[in-house]
Amino acid sequence: MRLETIQHVANTSGGIIYIMMVLLLMAMTIALERAWYLRRILKAGNRIIEQLDAVARAEMPLLRKLCDDSIQLPHARVLDAALNHDLDHHFDRLSDKMEEAIMREAPRVDRYIWILDTIITLAPLLGLLGTIIGMFNSFQVLSDPGSAPTKVTGGVAEALLATASGLFIAILGLMFFNGLNNRVRVIMHQLETLKIMLLNRMYQHFPVRANRQQDRGHETGPRAVRVGES
Repeated sequence: MRLETIQHVANTSGGIIYIMMVLLLMAMTIALERAWYLRRILKAGNRIIEQLDAVARAEMPLLRKLCDDSIQLPHARVLDAALNHDLDHHFDRLSDKMEEAIMREAPRVDRYIWILDTIITLAPLLGLLGTIIGMFNSFQVLSDPGSAPTKVTGGVAEALLATASGLFIAILGLMFFNGLNNRVRVIMHQLETLKIMLLNRMYQHFPVRANRQQDRGHETGPRAVRVGES
């Protein structure tokens, strides 16, 4: 299709085609950027899980090294929560801190994907609107005396290009959207797996001192004296 034809179709659609070109550019930019970013997170997360899976005890130097290597990744916040936690505190405290870290990273992982979802919904509607405007302009030809019917059919065919463009953007965006959503789901599962692995490899070797002191207190604590006992 020649550039002159594209400009003519865009003009007859009330400028909707130009808007859809911008939407296509935005959709492809977000899809490619998010695909590259999420792929990098997945590969780094797999490396972290493999290194933890190879040890039975999570030593602090190892955790610090993993945290430094993944400083730009969401896994770093989970590792940092484990590094800064006092193991003398209750077991649930570390679990809650790492869960908080995961929740804080969730918006960062699926950032901008909502824009892609909006474009998928908006593009067919804009295409339909462009088709309606184009058909309205085409049928106006009938009001001119001596107009040929072929002008109407040609105008309708050009108007339908707006709907076809909207459907194309929606189909292309939907494929990327589903793929990105699947990667986000896998990354969140990675973070949950990392949390469980840290809990199993830290508290397995470091019993809670507070519980031990409480147990000793029950064993050696003073016996309650009843009224009348000497």
